[in-house]
Amino acid sequence: ALSSASGVSEVASIGGYVQEYQVDVDPELLRQYNIQLAEVVKAVRQSNRDIGAQTLEINKAEYLVRGLGYVKSVDDIANTVVASEDFTSIRIKDIARVHLGPSVRRGILDKEGAEVVGGVVVARYGANPLEVINNVKDEISKLSSGLPSKVLEDGRTSQLTIVPFYDRTELIKETLGTLNEALTMEILITVLVIVIMVFNLRASLLISGLLPVAVLMVFISMKYFGVDANIVALSGIAIAIGTMVDVGVILVENIIRHLEEDEGKLPVNTIVYNASSEVSGAIVTAVLTTIISFIPVFTMIGAEGKLFRPLAFTKTMALTASIIIALFLIPPFAAFIFKKRKIRLYPRLILNILLIVIGITAVIMGYWVGLALVAYGLLTTLYIIHDLDNFNFKLNPIFLKRKNALNVLLTIVTIVFLLASYWRPLGFDRSVAINLLFVCLICAVILGSLWALRYYYTDILKWALDHKLTFIMIPITIVTLGTIIMLNTGKEFMPSLNEGSFLLMPTSMPHSGVEENKRVVQQLDMAVAAIPEISTVVGKAGRTESALDPAPLSMYENIIQYYPEYQRNEHGERQRYKVNDDGYFVLANGKLVANPNSPVENEEDQSAAILDDPWSFNRSALVPDKDGEYFRNWRPEIGSPDDIWDEIVTATRLPGVTSAPKLQPIETRLVMLQTGMRAPMGIKVKGQDLEQI
Repeated sequence: ALSSASGVSEVASIGGYVQEYQVDVDPELLRQYNIQLAEVVKAVRQSNRDIGAQTLEINKAEYLVRGLGYVKSVDDIANTVVASEDFTSIRIKDIARVHLGPSVRRGILDKEGAEVVGGVVVARYGANPLEVINNVKDEISKLSSGLPSKVLEDGRTSQLTIVPFYDRTELIKETLGTLNEALTMEILITVLVIVIMVFNLRASLLISGLLPVAVLMVFISMKYFGVDANIVALSGIAIAIGTMVDVGVILVENIIRHLEEDEGKLPVNTIVYNASSEVSGAIVTAVLTTIISFIPVFTMIGAEGKLFRPLAFTKTMALTASIIIALFLIPPFAAFIFKKRKIRLYPRLILNILLIVIGITAVIMGYWVGLALVAYGLLTTLYIIHDLDNFNFKLNPIFLKRKNALNVLLTIVTIVFLLASYWRPLGFDRSVAINLLFVCLICAVILGSLWALRYYYTDILKWALDHKLTFIMIPITIVTLGTIIMLNTGKEFMPSLNEGSFLLMPTSMPHSGVEENKRVVQQLDMAVAAIPEISTVVGKAGRTESALDPAPLSMYENIIQYYPEYQRNEHGERQRYKVNDDGYFVLANGKLVANPNSPVENEEDQSAAILDDPWSFNRSALVPDKDGEYFRNWRPEIGSPDDIWDEIVTATRLPGVTSAPKLQPIETRLVMLQTGMRAPMGIKVKGQDLEQI
């Protein structure tokens, strides 16, 4: 049934026993009846087949004649005639015992100490993994209703179920979720830099609006050309964001400069046209130079081509979209935004009051960014009331002169707060306030340095021109040090991806039998499952029923799934969960779970409802709450996946079993497919030609 799912190439079984008919021949009876073993084999083989006998015509009608001979029971084999002597048939049951039994197996599957039966689904080459997984899940849901069940002695019903033990859906969604978070933070940082460096709110909004429109255009092109939204393709967008913003900054700053120099002499449309025409050629040349540099990537073949072509495509489309937006969308919007127009004050007042109401509603719903809308609405309302003749309220002239600065400052505070909320550089177990202070410090140092460089650029340039020989030593020193570091830097095809799982591949003695390997695999699985950070562990000894897996029985593959550092939802995003006033997480059944990563209060008053082990409960029992806290799945002493691996290595030290290097399932499979190796270590033999090797 699973093989019929779209995109599936093969489904191979592993574990359990395969039932077969077994014939135990008695050698003494063979000698007594003077029958060779080959005759018994031939009789059994010929007893299990259908035979066609052409046709038979009766009463002018033609009938097909066929002999039905497929074996359906033990008696069918037992009553098969091997030979006859003196008009007496010698049947198989006369010289052997026929019964049902398990076939010889070369593979074992174990889940946390219990032997199970499983299957491995292989996707078709070129198929979308996520679509194939979803298709397989649909087939499993159809099968589930027809699986057998059994009523136990106590009245409970035991239902056979299919449970996935290695599902890449979570990895795919978590990876895309992580990349989306990175893109969000990159956009926030980019907008923050734009607002501070341009220091004009309308111009900053115009430049920042370039980003989402360009990204949407890239996604449209990806849909049209059939490029999947994987991590590499989305990375191309992330890389291109800096160049995309540069295009907008150059164009808008030139427009602002022309507006300031003109002092209202020419129409705004003419000024915008002249400013855009002045830099459009340079913008197109600069962006096309970057696009052309990525053309060789499109000629790559093999694994590197499959990996990097989507990145080159998305980066190229992002830069192309930035040119289109910069030359065709930004100029008309700039003319609209910077055009001086007389707007009636009362409609503006109503719009700002509406903005305040929206902000208050957002705060009530738990979105604290609504405070920025309220503050901006109040600030603008004060300026409007100041301009109304019906009110005696007047603002201090200093505030009137600093109107743009106040709006920019409010925008900066909002962006920094959002950045601290998304980023949490000091960890999600620290409060937003502490993370906010840290982000403010980092932004102040970096952006302050950029502002100082911009402010003192003229003086720095003058000094460099007056001291050419001294200044040129600075880039020479940087290039020299960079070259030395580059030559001593390790090289690899692609960095390791944190897959959220490990592959433990130890081996035992080559001559160890099935039962011994079964015992070792169970011990390994139970030892690993006892680690609190481990979600599930499934061990395999031997091979699956597939030509793709030629592993011997002494070779183990234990797939270890560990919890992410912070609990995530089904979309791979970090999830907040409900906590009470004392800092305990509240479960759906009313029980409380202490958060070991933060102190709690009044433990004595609620000891009856607190779970003894904060790691042994089902994570699905946590109650989602957008005003709650993040639940950290790892113990305080566990800081990275490497610490979890160290715990696994310590727990799996068994006599007669080798150690194993740190491996991950996908990474290891890629190495096996590319090199043909199945061992954790290998030796490269090089020579001038095959004869010399």
